[in-house]
Amino acid sequence: MAHVFVTGGSGFIGQVLIRRLVDNGHDVRALVRSETAAATVAALGATPVPGVLTEPDTWRDAVSGSQVLFHLAAETNLDADLARHRLVTVDGTRAALEVAREAKVPRFVNCGSEAALLAGDPLVDLDETAPLRPDSPAPYCAAKAQAETIVLDANTEDFTTVSIRPRFVWGAGSPVTDGFAAIAAAGQFAWIDGGRHTTDITFVDNAVEGLLLGWQHGKPGQAYFVTDQEPVEFREFMQAVFDIYDVDTPIPDIDLDTAAEVVPVPARWFIGQTCTLRTDKAVNDLGYRPIVSRAAALDTLRRSRHPEATSAGR
Repeated sequence: MAHVFVTGGSGFIGQVLIRRLVDNGHDVRALVRSETAAATVAALGATPVPGVLTEPDTWRDAVSGSQVLFHLAAETNLDADLARHRLVTVDGTRAALEVAREAKVPRFVNCGSEAALLAGDPLVDLDETAPLRPDSPAPYCAAKAQAETIVLDANTEDFTTVSIRPRFVWGAGSPVTDGFAAIAAAGQFAWIDGGRHTTDITFVDNAVEGLLLGWQHGKPGQAYFVTDQEPVEFREFMQAVFDIYDVDTPIPDIDLDTAAEVVPVPARWFIGQTCTLRTDKAVNDLGYRPIVSRAAALDTLRRSRHPEATSAGR
C-alpha cells in the first residue's frame, strides 16, 4: 500500500483515478475546496483535505508521507481569460510542486494534454519531440504548456516529475460526452468542414492507466502521449455518442470560414482539426496499452445512459 495525494480529485478524471487507487489498496488523500468536492472524494474512499491549491500553507501538512502526488487540478473553463488560467493552472502547478518538494515526495505525476501543443495548426502523427506552445493564442493551451514546462523543468535526481498527456478524454460524465451531447441537444453544435477529420481519443480508464504507469515507470522529466490507439473519424464517433444520449436535434454543417467567425479557439481546434498522436514512447517506456477498447467503452457509456436496457437484456 502506498500513500497517495491527489489534486483535482473531484473532477472527471480525478474521480476515476481515486477509485482505481482505492481499489488497488492505496491510502488516498485529496485536496478539496468545497463541501461538495469533499463529499465526492470521500464517497470514493479518499480522505478529503480542505485547502486552496494556490495557497500551499492551507494543505502542505497533509502531503507529508506521500509516495506520489498526482496533479490534476487546472482551470478547465475554456472561456476563462488568461489571468484566470495562469492563476489556477500555472500558479497552481507551481504550488503543487513546491508542496511536493518540501514534503520530499519522490514522484510527481502531472495530467497534461495535447492542448499544450495547440496554436492553430493540426497535430498530425505527432510525438513528444514536438514543441510545447506557451505562445498559443488560446489561454487554455498557453497555460497548459507553461504548466507542463514548469513540471518537467522541476525534475531533479531526488524528485522525479512526469507528465501524461491524454487526448480528448471521454466517458460518462466527461465534457466530451455529456457536455457535447447537451450542446448538440440545445442546437448549439455543428460539424466543422464536414467533421470527417481523423482524431485520437482517450477513454477515461485508459487515461488513468497512463497516469498510474507514469507513477510506476515514467522516466524522469519526460512527457508521454496516451490514447485509445484507435483513431476515429470525429463525426462518426461523436454521432455514436449523440445516439447513445438520444440527441435527435439536427446538427448543421458549417465551413471553415464560418467556424473561424463563430467558434472560438481552442474549441474550434478540438472539434475541427485532425489530431493524431504517436504513443510509441508510452508503450516502450511505460508498457502502456489501452485497458478498454473503444467498442467496450461505448458499451459502458451506453449502459450508464440506459441501465434499463441492460437489465432487460439479462
